[in-house]
Amino acid sequence: MRFLIISHTPHKVQGTALLAYEPYIREMNLWLKNVGEVEVIAPLVQEKITNLDKKYDRTDIVFNKIPSIAFTNLKKSLISIVKIPYIFVKICRSIVRADHVHLRCPGNIGLLGSVIQVFFPSKTKTVKYAGNWDPNSRQPLSYRFQKSIIRNTFLSRNIKVLVYGQWKEQSKNIKPFFTATFKDKDRLKPIERNYNIRLEFLFIGSLVEGKKPFLAIKIIEALKRAGVEVQLKLFGEGVLMNKLNAYVEENDLKKNVQIEGGQKLGVIQEALRTAHFLILPSKSEGWPKAIAEAMFFGTIPIATKISCIPYMLGFGKRGLLIDPEIEAASSMIKEGLQNKDKLRSMSLLACEWAQNYTLETFETEIVKLLE
Repeated sequence: MRFLIISHTPHKVQGTALLAYEPYIREMNLWLKNVGEVEVIAPLVQEKITNLDKKYDRTDIVFNKIPSIAFTNLKKSLISIVKIPYIFVKICRSIVRADHVHLRCPGNIGLLGSVIQVFFPSKTKTVKYAGNWDPNSRQPLSYRFQKSIIRNTFLSRNIKVLVYGQWKEQSKNIKPFFTATFKDKDRLKPIERNYNIRLEFLFIGSLVEGKKPFLAIKIIEALKRAGVEVQLKLFGEGVLMNKLNAYVEENDLKKNVQIEGGQKLGVIQEALRTAHFLILPSKSEGWPKAIAEAMFFGTIPIATKISCIPYMLGFGKRGLLIDPEIEAASSMIKEGLQNKDKLRSMSLLACEWAQNYTLETFETEIVKLLE
């Protein structure tokens, strides 16, 4: 089988190795264990290798580079429009050579791929929709357009669309799915936390507007003002790093907030073993790995009511659901902290649920999709 990946994920080259964002590579390595030839068509960037980059396990990958496209302003839009015919032709040629097409959505390359795949109805295809599939959520027009194409069983044939969460009234090609980070051997009974001592919160994710790290810090600041002993560690990198550091400095929060930057999975894993809470007040999510990873070790997630997060948190049984506003969120957290027995129950239930989703289970489901 010749397996083709069409992705918007920026790739990097280091010697003969091909690298990309670690969570994406971890997942794709499981797919690639079960196929023959592999071709990847994606943008190539000339950027520094960071802790958040990981190599593909395979070295025999055919990499077909394409330029990235963006429509965030007029200049970028005009340049991208010029690039589209070239990208369109390259994707078509790659699909012709492929036996199985794996499309990563949502994204601008995913949008092109979702249109192009319509012209190849006999090709076997899977789509990993890593964003928010909630049909009632407000999303960019390009995302809604992608979703409308890939769920349409007349336009999109011989295709399985993998989405996060279970949603009512979906077409027959939609398959609820999940993702995983840890192995069966990583399953451990969570340590019993003491919720009467200083409470340790973690934020794990990109330091960008959509993840709302400023809101996480301000919620911690509000809890501190209310007399709650708290500490927050932020793991991640992004364009807001300098502004976040400046805010912490200017508001005398250095004893309560530490920005750790991007770290390897092992470092984060150790932090999750003992932390009390993970806070992720995101604006939008698909299946947030940080939440699933926290739950795996009994760290209670605190998150906004978006996408499949309420489902993941058992609608409040396995974590705290908050509103994306400082005072409301801090009040909801303070109320939740009052019942220590319920917190211990949440921690245990979160762990039991998350430990069903291991890499071995994930690979078993992938194999079924490839058969």
